[in-house]
Amino acid sequence: MAQTDNPADPFKKALAEATKVMADDPELTVSYSVDPSGVSGDAMRLPQVSRRMTRDEVLLARGTADALALKHKYHDAATHNRYAPPGDMARELYEAMETARCEAMGARDMPGTAGNIDAKIGAEADKRGYDQITQASDAPLSVAAGYLIRHLATGREMPKGAANVMELWRGFIEDQAGGQLGDLQETLADQSQFAKLARRVIQDLGYGDQLGEDPDDLEDESEDQAEDSQDDDRDPDSTGQDDDQDDQTEASPEQSQEDQQDPSQAQVTMDDMSDTEAGEETELPEGEAPLEPPTPAPVSEADPDYTVFATEFDEEIHAEELADPAELERLRAYLDQQLEPLKGAVSRLANKLQRRLQAQQSRSWEFDLEEGILDAGRLARVVANPTTPLSFKVEKDTEFRDTVVTLLLDNSGSMRGRPISIAAICADVLARTLERCSVKVEILGFTTRAWKGGLSREKWLGEGRAQQPGRLNDLRHIVYKGADAPWRRARPNLGLMMKEGLLKENIDGEALEWAHRRMIHRPEARKILMVISDGAPVDDSTLSVNPANFLEKHLRDVIAMVERRRAVELLAIGIGHDVTRYYDRAVTITDVEQLAGAMTEQLAALFDTDPRARARVMGIRKAS
Repeated sequence: MAQTDNPADPFKKALAEATKVMADDPELTVSYSVDPSGVSGDAMRLPQVSRRMTRDEVLLARGTADALALKHKYHDAATHNRYAPPGDMARELYEAMETARCEAMGARDMPGTAGNIDAKIGAEADKRGYDQITQASDAPLSVAAGYLIRHLATGREMPKGAANVMELWRGFIEDQAGGQLGDLQETLADQSQFAKLARRVIQDLGYGDQLGEDPDDLEDESEDQAEDSQDDDRDPDSTGQDDDQDDQTEASPEQSQEDQQDPSQAQVTMDDMSDTEAGEETELPEGEAPLEPPTPAPVSEADPDYTVFATEFDEEIHAEELADPAELERLRAYLDQQLEPLKGAVSRLANKLQRRLQAQQSRSWEFDLEEGILDAGRLARVVANPTTPLSFKVEKDTEFRDTVVTLLLDNSGSMRGRPISIAAICADVLARTLERCSVKVEILGFTTRAWKGGLSREKWLGEGRAQQPGRLNDLRHIVYKGADAPWRRARPNLGLMMKEGLLKENIDGEALEWAHRRMIHRPEARKILMVISDGAPVDDSTLSVNPANFLEKHLRDVIAMVERRRAVELLAIGIGHDVTRYYDRAVTITDVEQLAGAMTEQLAALFDTDPRARARVMGIRKAS
């Protein structure tokens, strides 16, 4: 194993590999952070392990890794969501029981996990003070139910604090739902059957009003409706009557004759019905007016007056769909070759950013305490008077909110050559760096599918050349890396920017609005959007038949909307182009080789907890 300065690194690496095997997912990315542990897509976050590698840290990391890996292996999100109740308390009970099921399955199939998870449960219970609770009303019922499920399924004794909470509620749970818990062992391996059992337990515990509709009943109703629809759609026989009608006709000839109509009368009746259905020459009751179709939603939230001639030719596409894997690898190798001289400088800047981020994610200290670790700064005072109070310090976790960063890269023709190469490699290194710091990164690009308008312009020409048709080209929005995708999987995609003929024209406003829409639906607490562009929006086809400021005005409107809503922090870097006239937070660089430094400083400033330091960097509008 390679030498490392951090004695915890070999343990962390071994734990990460074991976790991937246990989760049965070799693509899983495992990181360590002071942020809350959890799994999102293919990324798992475990508790940080310091250089000291205390016994409690190691046990907590192992227990958390086992618990998350088992849930990743045994839990099916679709089945879980199908039976999940909408009510808050019912949902908490349902989630706690499902977690207990996955851990119990692990204890059955991999007995070595049981002790690790016990240590994790015990640490969490101690942290929450569960061993000090004396009344059931002070203990969470959902947590107790989860503990009881795990205890009954595995037969293992719970850690002290967890056992205390479980026993406070155990009598109530078994009195109300004991009959259901007898089926626990038989349903443990079948998630859907266990979910139904969990819903019955929730019903018996008195929260049936929070369960919502039974999904199985809804499915049965849907099947019945489908069968009825099929019955209704059966073709009549050659005489235009069903068999039942034929039988009725044979049994009652007089009625049959009375029911028959003159063919001419029948034709008039059908014509009348046809007219009525078509709405021709029919009068509405007095006081009623025909319903008008709803007004179509505007193309742009930022500017309802912004128009687009045709949207059916636009595309949002993943990079791997625009080239086969062999071509992507070849383009990536070409990109690496082009930027070999810059890698050292870019990597140094990335390491600088990583150190700054990790410094903010690491623990801080509380000083002047009555107990804790002796503060070296107070050593002289303690030696002079050992009874001196307030001479100790304690390490504490600092808050570091879940964050996602989107890099929106201009893929216009003017970026061809060195600018797009440096933008690609900077995005690559930045994504790698931020991923190591548990910050998710999305990389997007924007251009058009064609020069001079493409299919949209052809349609416009064929339909008579309407005046001021609005945007008149086919958009191409490219997803190089999704926020939940690990960097190693998306790495070849960035080579696509080297593909001949990819870079065409740029319609910045719609691209920015697209990236913003993607971000606001993300679950992270903090969202940062960085735009890298080398010019104003330009599309010859659009600007030739619309006002000269048509695209630029829309870009300004979108920027104003994003900055006004404040759900996303927006900043921009202009390459040889003054973007400060558009964006409030912006920097302009005169040489593309300054891009890496500008990106690093801008992001580091956003993460800086000192508002004065942040203001100093964000106030700089131009890079020297």
